[in-house]
Amino acid sequence: MKLITAIILLLVNANFLFAQHTNFNTQRNWSLNKKEFFFGFGATQFTGDLGGRNKIGSDNSLVDIDFPSTSFGGVIGFRYRFHPYFATSSTLNIGMLKGNDALTNEVVRNSRNLQFRTMIYEFSQRLEFILYANEKFGARYRIPGRNAAKNRNERVYLFTGAGICYFNPEAQYNGSWVKLDPLNTEGQGLPGGAVETLPISMTIPFGIGLRMGIGQMWRVGIEASYVKTFSDYIDDVSTTYYDPSLLGSEAAAYLSNPAASNVAWFAPGQQRGDKNKDAYYYVNVVAAYNITYKSSLKKRRSYQWNRARYKF
Repeated sequence: MKLITAIILLLVNANFLFAQHTNFNTQRNWSLNKKEFFFGFGATQFTGDLGGRNKIGSDNSLVDIDFPSTSFGGVIGFRYRFHPYFATSSTLNIGMLKGNDALTNEVVRNSRNLQFRTMIYEFSQRLEFILYANEKFGARYRIPGRNAAKNRNERVYLFTGAGICYFNPEAQYNGSWVKLDPLNTEGQGLPGGAVETLPISMTIPFGIGLRMGIGQMWRVGIEASYVKTFSDYIDDVSTTYYDPSLLGSEAAAYLSNPAASNVAWFAPGQQRGDKNKDAYYYVNVVAAYNITYKSSLKKRRSYQWNRARYKF
């Protein structure tokens, strides 16, 4: 009698486990992909008033990307998926942005001879729309007569959101990097000068990502993003030239107007930058760790262990 009871319980349990496996092995298997930590590394690019291609620039266009000024950055974040087609991510991006007029052959920019670099720190909250997902888990239990399915986790998604960034531009002077904000190179806060601004800005990221699974817990992919800012001072260039004799230091006077040639083009009052807001890009290789599935796996293993200890 005990043997018959044991066989019946085993069959019922096997059918339950197989039914559970079938339920999870679906195209919309999102319930085991709700929470992830992720991190990545990649390249950054800046589009603003400095550097650019060999023509008059367009601050917010891919055609003005200055590849010699490519730098590096990284991202860490947490993703929560609350719907088969939607997720939200909290991200921290840290990277270096650079621009240098000396790297372009466009005559006005090259003659102007301005340069900058800055670390950028951006925190953003993103909303992700999942365009395509193929999410399957292979058989978690070896059941006689059943073929194990392969693990699959491919996803293509778009994202946008809102954030805030901090920057602190600097330029080279006498072989050293000097912070530009205290120098007021456009007369910020001085009589007749530009308006003082803070080294922070709201941001709006727009991007696309794709990824694939390399096991039950890990995914790898790539993300490309364009980040719109609401500041024109990430590169410390925005308005017109200020009288260098009124800036109070040799470093400020030089860095406000280091023109290499055609000096008459860059006299006080002449255009130094434009009114377009700055933007930057990043492309990151990203790895994500699925903590939802790991937690679920522990619970199932505990359940199996407790069942195995049952004595008839």
